Amino acid sequence: MHPAIISLLDHRSGIERETWRSLWDQLGGGDLDRGEAVALLASLATRLPDHDSLRNLLASLNERREPVTTSWPGTVNIVGTGGGPRTFNVSTASAFVAAALGVKVVKTGSRAYTSSVGSIDLLERLGVGLTRSYRHTEDTLDKYGIAFAGPFVYPSELLRMARVIMPLGLKPFGRFVNALGPFLAALPVTAQVTGVSVHAPQPELRRLAAGIKDRKVWLCMNDSGADELLGFADNVIYTNDDTSMIRLWAGRFTSDKGTFEDLAPARDLDGVADHFLEVISGEAGPVVTETISLNAAALAVATGQIEDWADAFDAAQQAVTSGAARSLVDKMRSPQERKLTLVRKAVSNG
Repeated sequence: MHPAIISLLDHRSGIERETWRSLWDQLGGGDLDRGEAVALLASLATRLPDHDSLRNLLASLNERREPVTTSWPGTVNIVGTGGGPRTFNVSTASAFVAAALGVKVVKTGSRAYTSSVGSIDLLERLGVGLTRSYRHTEDTLDKYGIAFAGPFVYPSELLRMARVIMPLGLKPFGRFVNALGPFLAALPVTAQVTGVSVHAPQPELRRLAAGIKDRKVWLCMNDSGADELLGFADNVIYTNDDTSMIRLWAGRFTSDKGTFEDLAPARDLDGVADHFLEVISGEAGPVVTETISLNAAALAVATGQIEDWADAFDAAQQAVTSGAARSLVDKMRSPQERKLTLVRKAVSNG
């Protein structure tokens, strides 16, 4: 068994970057067997290694990528860790709202690991495609002001690992994939806004964020354990710059009303797309609209598009109630999916 895996299983600290390099070389050469790959992922999902080992792990993956030679000034990446109370896809809705008010947004995400529907699952049902390259992402940003980045932004070693452990899949190891996902994507953005749930390793993610110097990083947490900002909860945003901490208490810009029942996902997978369209159109209730507006406001403030939180929140609500956010979703959807939505609406109206 590879020394890196033995060290993880024995809870040893200080795994060197060279040891991780050796592991990825073995994986790339086809010399890492299925049992070793499962042991590696199971250990990481059960208990993250110490900070130095984890930092070396991330660095060893990052150095294997092709250099990203482009830059997207004023652009923000929104991504969450998952694992909190079950809600609809708040971050995806907030990304559309922020883009509708003029913020350049690149959304990363995954299929469902700890929830019933991940952001990619939702986008498939909406008929919104993922970008296939950095150039494709730039073109999509220029056209729509928002892009949903495909798997090319993540280390290729994750895909190789998934192939090695087939047919098991990565879902049993979702805690690790979700927790570190925000730090694995290579995106030349100005800011990154990450929702961190109570089940994520919050102290370790704060230490990792503090070491990032090429972009502003905001880690959003609240006393309800969700991985998004909530109007009815006390929220705190930890930053990696001199601001240090931002507090958004319940009712600061929103009413302090609402529960997680208001933010519940669609009852069945077939209704996910239609429910999302209700959300983005402001038809799912005031708590839902306040929630996505508050998170969209964070994207506007993080990029400097709007400096004042109250102004950003008001602008986000306007993007929902005016239909601008829904219009943007419709523009990005495939013609076939738009047609199916109209048919379903006509049937429901009798």
